[in-house]
Amino acid sequence: MRIEQLYNIYLQWPSIQTDTRKLKKDDLFFALKGGNFNGNEFALKALENGAAYAIVDDTSITGNDKIIQVDNVLQTLQDLAKHHRSQFNIPFIAITGSNGKTTTKELVHAVLSSAFKTYTTEGNLNNHIGIPLTILKVKKDAEMAVIEMGANHQKEIESYCKYTLPSHGLITNCGKAHLEGFGGVEGVRKGKGELYDFLRANNGWAFVLNDYPYLLEMSSGIKNIYTYGSVNADLIGKLILSEPFLQFNFFRDNQSVPVSTKLVGDYNLPNALAAVAVGTFFKIDPQQIKTAIEKYTPSNSRSQLIEKGTNKIILDAYNANPSSMKAAIENFSKIHAENKILVLGGMAELGEESLQEHKAIIDLIQQFQWKEVILVGGDFLKINHPFMSFPNSIVAGEWFRKQQYQHSTLLVKGSRSIKMENILN
Repeated sequence: MRIEQLYNIYLQWPSIQTDTRKLKKDDLFFALKGGNFNGNEFALKALENGAAYAIVDDTSITGNDKIIQVDNVLQTLQDLAKHHRSQFNIPFIAITGSNGKTTTKELVHAVLSSAFKTYTTEGNLNNHIGIPLTILKVKKDAEMAVIEMGANHQKEIESYCKYTLPSHGLITNCGKAHLEGFGGVEGVRKGKGELYDFLRANNGWAFVLNDYPYLLEMSSGIKNIYTYGSVNADLIGKLILSEPFLQFNFFRDNQSVPVSTKLVGDYNLPNALAAVAVGTFFKIDPQQIKTAIEKYTPSNSRSQLIEKGTNKIILDAYNANPSSMKAAIENFSKIHAENKILVLGGMAELGEESLQEHKAIIDLIQQFQWKEVILVGGDFLKINHPFMSFPNSIVAGEWFRKQQYQHSTLLVKGSRSIKMENILN
């Protein structure tokens, strides 16, 4: 079936599902395959449960006129997303980076939504399946779309751009994340820089944090650049306070606009400034920008401040890599609080550099005074250190609850695979 024909079907039944457990009546079921599953096996069941059509790539599935045969279901999903994207002449803003991309995406969405009908990535559905699904949820009334792009190897961002066709783009930073897949920090910059490559080749706009010289270098040759940062930028912002919530000023029309966020840590300043820059670029009123950012409340274990009894907990356990871990520890060290407790989980996907990077974190920890340090899982288990250590977050949580800490401030951070939130349950 030609993509134009499938698109006409999609226009009649525009809700797409890839999981029969979440299927609703009249959904289009795309039978995706993965390492441990084959959606083709559930196609007929999806139709029985009310799917309008099932798109499959297994020729043995026959006997139902609601079955649509294609060569490759995933490729068809992405091609359909590209065809849908091509129907719009609105800004599609792509956001990627090693750290802070989801928070930045949420903040950008909050600001743009204050003035425009804006669609964005739900949660962190930022991969080869989530991105086309996000695009296909953009409705005719859209005035803006914000698409988050995650990646752990080179050529991945390039592939996303082929069907997202971003008109604008933003790289938050390039840090020590997914080193195993990217092949080191230079590989990270090359991989993330594929977004700049697309914008450069297609006369797009790049929002560039000029406090990071490497982003200026990476964006060289892009004709349309809007900068933000602490000095010499189109949009300038200054840190006021981060005790524990981030407060900053941004400057517009010779006025200083103070913003008090619900984000923990000064490392969130570039994320917030990115949202201000995007809003300013699209001529949103400064007070609207301020209000939108101040209303945003982080969730899903991302820089959340939680109060439990007499304790305050900074829960930043959605993910971790050497760059974000270092920033979080250094920020935590500056907070004026008694009884500071570090609870850190191992960092994943670092390849050959993993042991060295975990040792560097331990060296950093030892530069400051803490009431207690608790290390959980990963390569922390392979290093000699003087701190409490546990094989996983379940065992750590059992020990932690017995301590009955009072009047303490905790930082809880680790890679998603460690599930550090278990310690607080």
